[in-house]
Amino acid sequence: MRPLASRLSVLTGEGALTVYSRAKELERQGRSIIHLELGEPDFHPAEPVIAALEKALRDGKDRYCPMAGVPALKDELAAYLHRTRNLNVSPESVVIAPGCKIALFMAMMAIIEPGDEVLWPDPGFPGYPSITRGFGGVPVPFGLTEKNGFQPDPDEIAAKITPRTKAILLNSPCNPTGSVYSDEVQRRIAELAVKHDLYVLSDEIYARIIYGQKYISMLSYPGMAERTLIIDGFSKSFAMTGWRLGYAIAPPELVPHLVMLAINSYTCVAEFTQLAAIEALRDSTGATPRMVAEFQKRRGQFIGDLNRVPGFRCIPPEGAFYAWVNIEETGMTAEEVCRIMLEEAGVAGIAGAAFGEMGRKFVRFSFASSTATLKEAVARIQKVSAAWQGAAATR
Repeated sequence: MRPLASRLSVLTGEGALTVYSRAKELERQGRSIIHLELGEPDFHPAEPVIAALEKALRDGKDRYCPMAGVPALKDELAAYLHRTRNLNVSPESVVIAPGCKIALFMAMMAIIEPGDEVLWPDPGFPGYPSITRGFGGVPVPFGLTEKNGFQPDPDEIAAKITPRTKAILLNSPCNPTGSVYSDEVQRRIAELAVKHDLYVLSDEIYARIIYGQKYISMLSYPGMAERTLIIDGFSKSFAMTGWRLGYAIAPPELVPHLVMLAINSYTCVAEFTQLAAIEALRDSTGATPRMVAEFQKRRGQFIGDLNRVPGFRCIPPEGAFYAWVNIEETGMTAEEVCRIMLEEAGVAGIAGAAFGEMGRKFVRFSFASSTATLKEAVARIQKVSAAWQGAAATR
């Protein structure tokens, strides 16, 4: 057989899905597993959303529809972004996609040429460097460090910009650290983007899941309207992970190109899911604020409990629903800690190196589970922590 495309060899998977596969295998063997590896809310869409979906199907809204998205949903998204992020976005700037990942994939395909450099946060979502390499680009990491509160360092970013730099990838609130980028940091990054004529891909999928502060979008800063692409979706804020519904907000000149990519790939997104998503955005029952309030309660309990595990240290996240735990004092690698937790305690977490080199001393847990489940998870971890207490003592 002739060789396959070389781009396949540079793509990488996701640690969460690898751990999930092993955890499901253990479950098939009869083991009790607590799943804290996947970033999936344990909620479901609000009743008006389900009702809207059923009505759309009964009304025959299961045909081809506009490639860029149903106009009513695009109008509602513009109103939603103004209401929740104080953004003035034209509905014509919205392109609906079958999931946030596809929106990111298309945006990067539209921007990256072979040899282009893309700055990305390390630790960060594994798709950032993988997709960059898949399009022939060069991923260039900038560090998110514990001592800096997991904030990007604009000076580091400035030092890494070269004539080949094409774009900066940002993710706030951040997966996996839970950090929310400060106004000062984002303003300085915006100034760098304008100065060096760079695109900014702002992954805002966790923008509504934020604790005790106001969210500021990268699109808010001077000079960013013509260079910023917002990537967002319905999976996290509206508990619609399996619906596969996302969107990009793009500068006007980029929109036709994103639509052309849609035409050449998925054609359009299912109309009935788009119509139901209008109800999600309106959120007449207040489902999203209630969910975030519950996450905040879980955050307080879970982080406090984790910090009582020998060798664990965790800064409370400012957004999203992840605990980013420093395990350096266990005396073991994150991979070994995760192996012990899964195989001996039945608790699934992810070794931080899955998110980049800067994550090698960390473990990520999702706290998108009930308070009782999180309590049980920490109790199980405490029972097996003797394995690394001994390792730490012999260092």
